Amino acid sequence: MPPSHSVRRAALVLVRGVVLIAAVTAVCYRIHLNSASAALLFLIAVVLQSLDSRFWEAAIVCVLATASLDWFFIDPLFTFTVTDPLDAVTLLCLLIVSLVVTETQARSRSQAREAKRQRENMEKLYRLGAELFAQAPSAPLGPPLLEPFRTRFELDAVCLFDQASQELHEIGTSRGDLAAKTRDGYISGRNAAYPELGISVRSLRERGTLLGAIGFEGLRNPELLAPALAGLAASALERRRAFRLASTAAANARAETLRSAILDALAHEFKTPLATIVTAAGGLEATGPMSPDQRELAGMIESEAARLGDLTSRLLRLARLDREAVKPRLEPADPAEIAQGSARRYAKLWPDRQISFHANGEPGEVRVDPELMSLALSQLLENACKYSPPDARILVELSAGEKAAAIDVRNDGDPIPPNERSHIFDRFYRGTNAKQTAAGSGLGLYVARKIALAHGGDLALLDTVQDGVAFRLTLPLSKSEASVAE
Repeated sequence: MPPSHSVRRAALVLVRGVVLIAAVTAVCYRIHLNSASAALLFLIAVVLQSLDSRFWEAAIVCVLATASLDWFFIDPLFTFTVTDPLDAVTLLCLLIVSLVVTETQARSRSQAREAKRQRENMEKLYRLGAELFAQAPSAPLGPPLLEPFRTRFELDAVCLFDQASQELHEIGTSRGDLAAKTRDGYISGRNAAYPELGISVRSLRERGTLLGAIGFEGLRNPELLAPALAGLAASALERRRAFRLASTAAANARAETLRSAILDALAHEFKTPLATIVTAAGGLEATGPMSPDQRELAGMIESEAARLGDLTSRLLRLARLDREAVKPRLEPADPAEIAQGSARRYAKLWPDRQISFHANGEPGEVRVDPELMSLALSQLLENACKYSPPDARILVELSAGEKAAAIDVRNDGDPIPPNERSHIFDRFYRGTNAKQTAAGSGLGLYVARKIALAHGGDLALLDTVQDGVAFRLTLPLSKSEASVAE
């Protein structure tokens, strides 16, 4: 309420009180009422005056009524001197009762006004919540989200800092740098209040997660309303965040399904022409005598086509294993034979790499699916060859423990950055160096680890290598072999 209006209202209330006391005094004096009857009428007048006046206004009227009773009805008349003790008690009782009634009335009116404000605020909060949750979860942040706060609670300005996008949104006109204070509230993760500026800042949390911060300028009763408004804002932010995550997950799932289907289709399409090339290269010698150079070229065509056919078959198998659960057909096998066979095969395919095999002791027998295990080792050796420089050393090392055999594949080259090590087994993930060095699908390590886990083992990146990269594929020993080892 403006000061001029408040002063005018107080003056009118006091004038009304003075007129009321004067009227009661005139009536009582004219009909010659005694002091007790006059005191009762004065008390009624004070109660009526207190119904819609503030305490200090009603207190002035109380004092005026007591003075009128003393002047006109208590002997000696027309003086403020009281000779009879009973009259003094009457005046004191009138003043005390009048002040108590006035205080009670003022408190009751204050509580009624507060209850009315509470009802209005609850209604505003309800309507605000309904308006916020009527918005589409895909709606952008900024004015669409903040405008209901400003209009419903008549705010000067409202500001939101979103943790997900690290963006600041503000509407209205702020006189106290609301944006900076909201950002500070997010950084500190604490609530803040600036009463001299009419600003209240609340951090937004949902199940312990910090989502951002929101600031209000010009909010009435911030101690009561700010927590409720912040709760609505946090719920609206969490709703949008959950929608974004769900949309991203659905899009990623569709993309991965499409990518696997494309890989499968391409692998099938490549197999027929590759088989034709291999057959034609092998039949060149039957067409007639060839010079040594021609024979070398034909052999190169046949060998490279066979290599491309092997890569295509492996790519097709990777695509299938990515979509399906791995169900190995277990049979007894010698891990040394499997590891050494893979090393020999890749030594022929990559003659410019120094690929060697070494066994530490006799690991015993394992139960594996030879085809799947060969695929997993091929992926490790393929990566070791692709991501190492020419003439790099690549070591396939077999060792045995009490219950498991371990096959380590080590290669020289740049190590995997620490910030990428936790992601290298994710589907379709390719590190920064891998993208720059060679092409790939990002499925190899994911499927190789999937195969190892299906056999009851594991595939892990070793952190002990200082210069290069090393992976360890572990396989459980057969029960009889494990018992002998123990």
